[in-house]
Amino acid sequence: MPVAVKTDPKVKIAIDRGGTFTDCVAIPEDGPSFLIKLLSVDPGNYKDAPTEGIRRIMERFTRKSIPRGSLIDTSRISHVLMGTTVATNALLERKGRKCALLVTKGFRDLLQIGDQTRPHLFDLHIKKAEVLYEKVLEVEERVTIESRDEISEEGDTYVTGLSGDKIRIIQELDVPHVKGLLTQLLEEGFKSVAVCLMHSFTFQKHELQIEALAKEMGFTQISVSSQLQPMIKMVPRGTSATADAYLTPGIQQYISSFASGFKGGFSDPNGTMVAFMQSDGTLAGINSFSGLKAILSGPAGGVVGYAQTCYDAEDGSPVVGFDMGGTSTDVSRYGGQLEHVFETRTAGITIQSPQLDINTVAAGGGSILFWRNGMFVVGPESASAHPGPACYRKGGPLTVTDANLFLGRLHVASFPSIFGPNENEPLDYEASRKLFVELTERINQEVEVPKTPEEVAAGFLKVANENMARPIRALTEARGYRTSAHHLSCFGGAGGQHACAIASNLGIHSVLVHKYSSVLSAYGIALANIGIDVSEPSVERLTRQSLPGILQRAEGLKTKATERLTAQGVKQGKVTHEIYLNLRYEGTDTALMIREPEDGDFEAAFTARHQREFSFVSKEKSLIVDDVRVTGVGKGEKADPVAWSSELAMLRASPIDPTTSRETEVYFEEVSGYATTKIFTLGDLLPGTVVHGPAVILDETQTIVVFPANVATILKDLVYIDVGLGPKAQLTVGVVEPIALSIFGNRFMAIAEQMGRVLQKCAVSLQIKERLDFSCAIFSANGSLVANAPHVPVHLGSMQYAVRGQAELHKGELKPGDVLVSNHPKMGGTHLPDITVICPVFHEEDGQNNLVFFVAARAHHNDIGGLYGNSMPPESEEIWQEGALIYSAFLVRDGVFNHEEITRYLTEPGKYPDCKPAARIQDNISDLKAQVAACTVGTQQIQMLFDEYGQDITLFYMEAIRSNAEQVVRTFFKELAAKRGTERLTAVDHMDDGSPIALTVTIDGETGDATFDFEGTGTSVHGNINAPKAVANAAITYCIRCMIGTDMPLNAGVLAPIDLRIPYNTLLNPSPGVAVSSGNTEVSQRTTDVIFKAFEATAASQGCMNVLTFVRKNGHGYGETVCGGSGAGPTWHGASGVHINMTNTRITDAEILEKAQPVILRKFQLREGSGGVGRNPGGNGVIREFEFSEAMRVAIIGERRVTQPYGMKGGGPGQRGAFFFCKKQEDGSHEIVKTKPSCSVMVKPGDRVILHTPGGGAWGSPNEEPQVHNAQDILRYNEFSSFIPRANGSWAAYTSAQNASN
Repeated sequence: MPVAVKTDPKVKIAIDRGGTFTDCVAIPEDGPSFLIKLLSVDPGNYKDAPTEGIRRIMERFTRKSIPRGSLIDTSRISHVLMGTTVATNALLERKGRKCALLVTKGFRDLLQIGDQTRPHLFDLHIKKAEVLYEKVLEVEERVTIESRDEISEEGDTYVTGLSGDKIRIIQELDVPHVKGLLTQLLEEGFKSVAVCLMHSFTFQKHELQIEALAKEMGFTQISVSSQLQPMIKMVPRGTSATADAYLTPGIQQYISSFASGFKGGFSDPNGTMVAFMQSDGTLAGINSFSGLKAILSGPAGGVVGYAQTCYDAEDGSPVVGFDMGGTSTDVSRYGGQLEHVFETRTAGITIQSPQLDINTVAAGGGSILFWRNGMFVVGPESASAHPGPACYRKGGPLTVTDANLFLGRLHVASFPSIFGPNENEPLDYEASRKLFVELTERINQEVEVPKTPEEVAAGFLKVANENMARPIRALTEARGYRTSAHHLSCFGGAGGQHACAIASNLGIHSVLVHKYSSVLSAYGIALANIGIDVSEPSVERLTRQSLPGILQRAEGLKTKATERLTAQGVKQGKVTHEIYLNLRYEGTDTALMIREPEDGDFEAAFTARHQREFSFVSKEKSLIVDDVRVTGVGKGEKADPVAWSSELAMLRASPIDPTTSRETEVYFEEVSGYATTKIFTLGDLLPGTVVHGPAVILDETQTIVVFPANVATILKDLVYIDVGLGPKAQLTVGVVEPIALSIFGNRFMAIAEQMGRVLQKCAVSLQIKERLDFSCAIFSANGSLVANAPHVPVHLGSMQYAVRGQAELHKGELKPGDVLVSNHPKMGGTHLPDITVICPVFHEEDGQNNLVFFVAARAHHNDIGGLYGNSMPPESEEIWQEGALIYSAFLVRDGVFNHEEITRYLTEPGKYPDCKPAARIQDNISDLKAQVAACTVGTQQIQMLFDEYGQDITLFYMEAIRSNAEQVVRTFFKELAAKRGTERLTAVDHMDDGSPIALTVTIDGETGDATFDFEGTGTSVHGNINAPKAVANAAITYCIRCMIGTDMPLNAGVLAPIDLRIPYNTLLNPSPGVAVSSGNTEVSQRTTDVIFKAFEATAASQGCMNVLTFVRKNGHGYGETVCGGSGAGPTWHGASGVHINMTNTRITDAEILEKAQPVILRKFQLREGSGGVGRNPGGNGVIREFEFSEAMRVAIIGERRVTQPYGMKGGGPGQRGAFFFCKKQEDGSHEIVKTKPSCSVMVKPGDRVILHTPGGGAWGSPNEEPQVHNAQDILRYNEFSSFIPRANGSWAAYTSAQNASN
């Protein structure tokens, strides 16, 4: 009989290597888990923190000494699982490996241009992220997706792509040419290369040929875009490939170095399982881990951690993850399955790869506290680890951490003495106190009612908590979930001090703090599984007939996933799979990744989710499968089921041992001062112990603050805190409380943003839903702007004139439930496609229904009829040629939506010569209803403010915020007058037809008043470069915000100090009846140029929007605005290939364009040398070249074809733009002719058009020496560097898209 051989027990080790600390969790087979925490960088004691952590664990586990530097025996280590910041840091700090990019000819600058948007709407110094490759080479090859209705050409080669698309091969890969390029790269020392070719997501042959050739020639890292993530969109796929080529060599080097510290180097396939955490929440084996998958390695562990430890399926409530660290806070959500996003942006680089939906907020313990513009401001700048907060003894600024320390919420004695220059001193309470006293003295000089230092510190914490609450609201409510229905899971070093206050702000009733919350990322890594994600593109419609074939494709992907998992050591019997279909409605771009439901009905699952997230379904539209995706997981040990809710219900209360606590004084705003507060050590509290607030619970690495209204219950594995949702502090009318001012500013803006999310969700048109071409705002009872989410620059300051006009027109007639609609230029409209829906807000007080606010939503309707069916035709001369014209109408009256009248407005354009009515009236009506829904939500949110604070307080702070904005602008003018004296600021620039736009600014240095006088501006023209007066208001608002240079309320107060004078019947105040469509795009840009010129703020940018449209014979159309060069400034170079000033729209990705339209984008690259020459050169414009496969009408609206973008202070002007029509001749050549600045042409198959966009002007003479930064410059600059979030999930993607609106 065989005798069982007893083996020594092993230990599973999970590690999260963070930026400051490395957390290690040891899970022995035969004993309790234990933790090790050490500094991530400590070169005086060890070279590598994870290796040192494992050494310490094994010493404790084996009870044997292991000298530092000796090879560690792995025979008793079952697993080493790690999350690492190596890739994240390399990306943030730009310390990856030298790599090159091979790309299809004509697109060498595509990744540099990206989606053409600027990162920050109001930054004149545009800072685009640098590309990761050092060199780019163009490859001779070309394919396109055939999108013509009829194919008549002979001689072309066609194949079927992986997605099912029909691929036309225009030019096969020139292999000898590629070999020459690769040889050149090797000679220049490149060993890592990325490859991204047009349409390789579906036609992979050419990329695979290059990959094989590069391997044969000796390249050590070849990142092929089609193999990393075969999804449509060339830009994100290309940036992902370059990120992989840039980061993976460093990852591989780190892994090699790490393995060298262990006996055998983990080379035994039957030995220790070594795996690394990926961004999607799964693990990858040591030989399969890549840079592209590593970017959110650590944060992903935290999500898995709270999902596995805090989500109780029996309770059923979803959980919000709140991970607050030193620099930032990560928020996420878990409701039974991990939620992913598939395209994100990190450190300016777009990543196309599955990642957990984690959103990083610029608020952490190190966030800097500012008294700015009369308001309390927290972040986004951070003190980081060096110098760190003031209390770190390195001369740092006041931060959130200092506020918590000063108020007694951090216990100095519980922190190790690791601070100061020699890292051997305790936290410095006195430094924090001293700076708060000094800041309070400064604040008290500007406020009516003096504050104590404690009130100031508590005020900053309230503002910080509101900052962190906003993305949580968005993450839940934007998905159709009630925020208050969630639990809040708190982890991370700083989260325990804020979690209960944030939960109270959000109406969340319970906070969960796991016993491993301070190392939850490491613990989550221990609970994760090896995983693989494979996918294929598709173009199939989802029907009962097509589903079996789609599922058959999924079976093939399952096989591929299983093979990759078994190659990583996973036993085949342990592999499980999940099937996903990426579905969307035909004709839309909004896809939802749907996991295979239990009943197999993908359509029903899609419909239910679409209804929840977007509030509508389109039963008449087919479902398109964009991608078939399979995730394969190698299941490890099953975690114990989470059942804290049952434990809580059955738990018997345990008495508190009085010897386990001590007392301290902690400041709480709820009790208006210091309260005697018990301090407990978590390890001393038995399960069942109930701790009533106020209290502080200390763990080895964290501090949990239990507020006065909170009750904490100690469970076996976590602390459950009943938040209590006690009363809020009372405010009074008459004296502006600056803390409340900041809070109300946030709340009003949050309402406008929430309206925008509802509008986007409910709309059906691509212009609103995908490009987010809309604005939502709140207005006072007289129509003055209160808060405008900064969606669209040309709407800033202009929408209030539409609301004010309707308020005056219908004064005394409006009643609850009324909704008005208008787009007329004389009623505050910008151009006719921008339709404004306006809703009065009433509130009942003392038995009377008072009109107290208006809310409004302005959205661009792509088709409202017009000349040739186009509402923005270059040829329009009179307003009736530009589509439906609505002066004022009741969209909803007495609860009835007025279908008949709105339909009449939309069909009326068809009565005019050569004009057509709106073609898709039902889409217009659906979008108008979405605008009504947005206004309804805005009304409800305002009523909630009334319920929370009362009508008088809400209206008082509405006016206070307006006054605050006014004061900020007056201060700006006073400072400028002090610098420049009483001289008038003058400027003039010209449209291409010679019409001048002239401006004289007179500033009163005593009062801060200013007169903006446009006397001398040209007469309105018989064309469409006329701009309604509202456009000038928008331009002034935008320019002032840019020049002030800091966050401030954008409301009616901005324009209050300004006396705006625009002569009647001029370009900026045209006579009735003239066309205005280009005024919104071209005149608005020139007006900003003139304002900036008068203030000498910056050289001119490209000065137009380059509106390019084409309409096919079937009536389907396409439109885009195209980027150019930005102007240089006193301390910066102009940016190239970027949208500027009054627009920031994204450009359609080249692959999506060619898939949808019968065109070939032959070239999209920077126009070298088009920027002005000077000390600081202007940015370059771009070249965009189309070849047409069908006959159609092509139109361009442009400017700066005659006048040049001016330089400043001796700098040269930017080059003019141009538009060329290239007629194809019988011999295949093209005859090139230059067109007018704005025109339309009829093209035939094979014809081309080429757009050259203008460059930006330069600053300073080319002969001048570069100047250092001058603090007295007109522009104000931040003292600290900008915050760069590490995780940009769905909320960040939405806000980014808002920032990239027209």
